Amino acid sequence: MKYTGSPKFTHSQGDKIGVLITNLGTPDAPTKKALKPYLKEFLSDPRVVEIPRFIWWMILNLVILNIRPARSAKAYAEVWEESGSPLLTHTKNQAEALRKRLQDKYGQDVVVEFAMRYGNPAMATTIDHMLQQGVRKLVVLPLYPQYCASTTGSTFDAVAQDFQSRRWLPELRFVNQYCDHDMYIKAVANKIRAHWQQHAKADKLLFSYHGIPKRYLTNGDPYHCQCHKTSRLIAQELGISSDEYMTTFQSRFGREEWLKPYTDHTLQSLPEKGVKSVQVVCPGFSSDCLETIEEIGMENRDYFLEAGGERYEYIAALNSDPSHIDLLDQLVEENIAGWRVQSDNSQRASLAKELGAKQ
Repeated sequence: MKYTGSPKFTHSQGDKIGVLITNLGTPDAPTKKALKPYLKEFLSDPRVVEIPRFIWWMILNLVILNIRPARSAKAYAEVWEESGSPLLTHTKNQAEALRKRLQDKYGQDVVVEFAMRYGNPAMATTIDHMLQQGVRKLVVLPLYPQYCASTTGSTFDAVAQDFQSRRWLPELRFVNQYCDHDMYIKAVANKIRAHWQQHAKADKLLFSYHGIPKRYLTNGDPYHCQCHKTSRLIAQELGISSDEYMTTFQSRFGREEWLKPYTDHTLQSLPEKGVKSVQVVCPGFSSDCLETIEEIGMENRDYFLEAGGERYEYIAALNSDPSHIDLLDQLVEENIAGWRVQSDNSQRASLAKELGAKQ
């Protein structure tokens, strides 16, 4: 294997701390042409689909990629904004706000960037850009409050794969979950309270999380337990009882059993049980995206109203709310504790020059 260095590296370059926030990803456009490579990259990840590779290759390339891109493009077109994908816009805004917060405290010794696990900006490209700026200590913060192998684990895989080809590895700290962090719980609870102040409570509050196959749970993934823990802690913060809220799971794919109860089935069944109004919040999503805006805000709304429901409201994600930036800032502070950087590396440069280094 050929180990690479930064083309802009100099031995005199000052060292910096890097903060990389990541999210799942988005296609470059709401079109079939753009969706096909994005879905191929996403669904080819063995962390996402745990099926024997040869069998899945046949299903993915001969069936799914010939059908799903057109359907997904139609859904993305429903939520696409003038600035592009909502997920991309929100993640960019989060990175900019966090960068300002940290550089106000530490100046240019801290570099803050964002990347997507699938699509653009790509993980490898962003990491390379950060290392070229002198990042020698790196915090990776995936914006997934609850750990799941399919999301957080896959993000670590991408970082590790990139590092395999690098000569000089930065010191690494990786945030793998914050499902019970006090600032996170309070931020989501306050978002719900603010909604109640404007619209009053509904008959039922639903916490809807992205689903995973039940098989992943039985094989040891902690995601299901962490989702329920988050719901319980938010409910405690809000002071509501167990019969006032539910935890459900959305976005299932394929025929095998996923985590239950399913969000769509739950919403279809509630009106006949006397629940005429619901409010849905998605604590597992740090940014509003296709799954919250279209699936929860539109598709599942229709399910509930068509089943006899009378009032349906989606409570937005934290996005770049100040309370969310406060949380991200705190998570970074907790993980860079004890780190120092060497701004003046003239001695290192002098020694390297004596040994024949050009820079």
